[in-house]
Parts: sequence; C-alpha cells; structure tokens
Amino acid sequence: MAYVIERYSWADAPDLWIGELQCGQFGANSCLIFNYQPTIGGGPRLHKHPYAEIFVIRSGTGLFTIGDQEIKATAGQILIVPPDTPHKFTNLGPGPLESTDIHENGHFITEWLE
Repeated sequence: MAYVIERYSWADAPDLWIGELQCGQFGANSCLIFNYQPTIGGGPRLHKHPYAEIFVIRSGTGLFTIGDQEIKATAGQILIVPPDTPHKFTNLGPGPLESTDIHENGHFITEWLE
C-alpha cells in the first residue's frame, strides 16, 4: 500500500521546510528531518545513532563535525555519517542553513553526548 503524508502532519510551520517524520509507521526503514537553522551558530549538540545518517544540504553553509573530521558543507552537497559516529553541525551563515536529514531507521534512536 502506498501512503501520501500531508504536510500538516509533519511540518512545524506552514511556510518553512521544518519538521520531522518517523516513517517506520508506514513500513519504511527511514526517518526524515527537514532542518531549518536560521541562527548563526545554531544546530544540534554532539550525538550519535546506531545507524547511518545522510545530510542533504539544500541551502546555506554549515560546519559539520563527524568523528574527528570538520567539514564545511554548502548547498548541493551530501554528507554521509556512518553508524555510531559522533556528529554535530552549526550554521556558519550568513543566512539560514537548510538540510534534509535521512536516518536509516524507522524510528529515531539518539544518544546525546553533550
């Protein structure tokens, strides 16, 4: 069976791509985060997951810490974080950082390290 998920069921704001969806309830082995970081320096603190996470940078520039690497990522780039790898990111500005973050699991499992 195919599913159509309406925007109002996952979006935090009607005019921004911001929100999340755990897709396991629909039979998919993935979760999505539509990330919108308007503040320079904004972003999640260090954490890890027991599965891979993929970041699709839609706009802006971010500094990603992935394990012992620091990567400056810009619109159009895709970053893949291996399972159990500590990671975080911050918006470098000057504008918002927008990404689609794909978790390779049907529900979120996060261990916060900071």
